[in-house]
Amino acid sequence: MRAVIMNAPHDMAVGQWETPRPGAGEVLISVAAAGICAGDMYFYLGKNPYAVYPQICGHEIGGVVEEVGEGVQGLEPGTPVVVEPFIGCGTCYPCRVGKSNCCMNLRIIGVHLPGGYAEFVKAPAQNVHRVPDSLSLTDASCAEPVAIGVQACRRGVVKSGEYVLILGCGPIGLALIQVARARGARVVATDIIPERLKTAARFGAETLLADEKLVQNIRDQTNSEGAPVVIEATGNPKAMEQTAELVAAGGRIVIVGLVKQGVGVTFPGLDFTRKEMTIVGSRASVNCFPEALRLMAEGAITYPQVATEFDLWDAPRVFAHLAENPGAALRGVLVRKRE
Repeated sequence: MRAVIMNAPHDMAVGQWETPRPGAGEVLISVAAAGICAGDMYFYLGKNPYAVYPQICGHEIGGVVEEVGEGVQGLEPGTPVVVEPFIGCGTCYPCRVGKSNCCMNLRIIGVHLPGGYAEFVKAPAQNVHRVPDSLSLTDASCAEPVAIGVQACRRGVVKSGEYVLILGCGPIGLALIQVARARGARVVATDIIPERLKTAARFGAETLLADEKLVQNIRDQTNSEGAPVVIEATGNPKAMEQTAELVAAGGRIVIVGLVKQGVGVTFPGLDFTRKEMTIVGSRASVNCFPEALRLMAEGAITYPQVATEFDLWDAPRVFAHLAENPGAALRGVLVRKRE
């Protein structure tokens, strides 16, 4: 099959790759669209310490069922679907307690296994979700980042009417904004980049510049109490540390952003007891795709509107351009034109 292959850092080319065949319990999907995630860019730039080349990247995948393996039911050829890329082993402690997203032997489609920048991709049937009729496959490929927003809001127990502060208005921050608003929360979003704040406002968030006045501005808006829920989506250690100052006593902090391995984040020790704050991490998602697709189908999520479409087979040029100009597209989607 034809595929976009990462041969080495900064070396991406369209070439030939063996067409996968679905085994028992697996589904072969004809790819229609695959998103460009920060993780894909890290793979391209050589910043992913776990990357093994050559590989086909792309883990935000929308397509149509081409073929099913033995034992697969309810996913007939021609069914429009999206792929949940995280595959747990099913036997380790996280998997046994329902946290397969934290699997000790985790495999990710598009990282450890061939992904969606190709004509076809293979996935376990349990990781394949039917797309509602009202969604295009290009829009549906955004289900993975929306599911990350669902997971984070579940981890933060976001409730209707609550004040929710979101740090960072990149692609994941925007998804967080819309999921929290769909839950009825009052959402305030911050970023250091004014253009991102404009997009956040378009998505229904109140916005504040993340400057030296941020803490006081939050206190002014909350009767000096702080935010009941703070969700960090910057990946900046300083922003993570600041969450303890921004959160209300008895409030919840959700850390979604990633730092490099070995980088420490310090919280004021007294605040653990003085504020009795809850700090949780949120990794990707588990059992969140159905809710993400439902919210998108209902129109509660308009996140796909920020996407810029590119031809899949033009990916080498697109990645080179985005590597040189990171702000050129808030979110990119590679769309496979039917040959």
